[in-house]
Amino acid sequence: MKIITLMENEACGGLTAARGLSQYIETPKHKILFDMGPDGAFIENAEKLGVDLAAVDVAVLSHGHSDHGGGLRAFCEVNSQADVLVNPDAFGDFYAVVPGEAPRYIGLEADLWELESRVVPTAPGLRLDEELFLLGDIPNTFPWTPVVEKLQEKTPEGFRRDTFRHEQHLLVEAWGKAALFAGCGHGGIVNIVRAAEAQLGRRPDAVFGGFHLFELDPTDPKSEELLRATGEELAKGNTVYYTGHCTGEYAFEVLHGILGERLRPMHAGTAAEI
Repeated sequence: MKIITLMENEACGGLTAARGLSQYIETPKHKILFDMGPDGAFIENAEKLGVDLAAVDVAVLSHGHSDHGGGLRAFCEVNSQADVLVNPDAFGDFYAVVPGEAPRYIGLEADLWELESRVVPTAPGLRLDEELFLLGDIPNTFPWTPVVEKLQEKTPEGFRRDTFRHEQHLLVEAWGKAALFAGCGHGGIVNIVRAAEAQLGRRPDAVFGGFHLFELDPTDPKSEELLRATGEELAKGNTVYYTGHCTGEYAFEVLHGILGERLRPMHAGTAAEI
């Protein structure tokens, strides 16, 4: 299978960069778009990279944050055929809540429901066909899973920490290989990889996604402990990891020290063959 990163925080080859994520996946049966970045700029990058988004037949939104779904409407304007697979909970009221600051809305545009004819509601554990499977409701089995307090959901009772029930991950199998697409990996990248392993009966050959570790404090000894425990767990097996977006430079550096060339950046414009 072929994977091309269309949008990420950094870009190469004169492409546009923006804080967000969008990836194109090509298999024997499908042309897939996984996430749509913060806006429609990923479409211009796709054109420069020779990716025909009009030919995409399946689109997947990993979760309900605008840096992954802000370009959904723009995608639907250039593609008239693809089903857009979205967990219904992705349209919740999601905020970044920092003490001393006004809560900042980070969810999807409310009027995206106007695209309901294109949106297909999903559920965790949904088998789409022999190539595609959606993981969700990931159990927390790893004691070093980081908790991000500022990511919250607004409810009638007030703000509460986001449980990420709206997050889904795509497992793609083709030519005897398996690749996991984890978006931001809020549920903990180790937990998500373990869930993929339980589904496959083995570890995936490749993992693409953010690990959401960018807010770790390099001066806090517990940060390095967490990263080393994470790296040692990810080092099991032979999986190659392509990461960026919300992983962070510090986390990448520590994890690269453990995983070596099995940890690779996925900036906009990079491509991989699995």
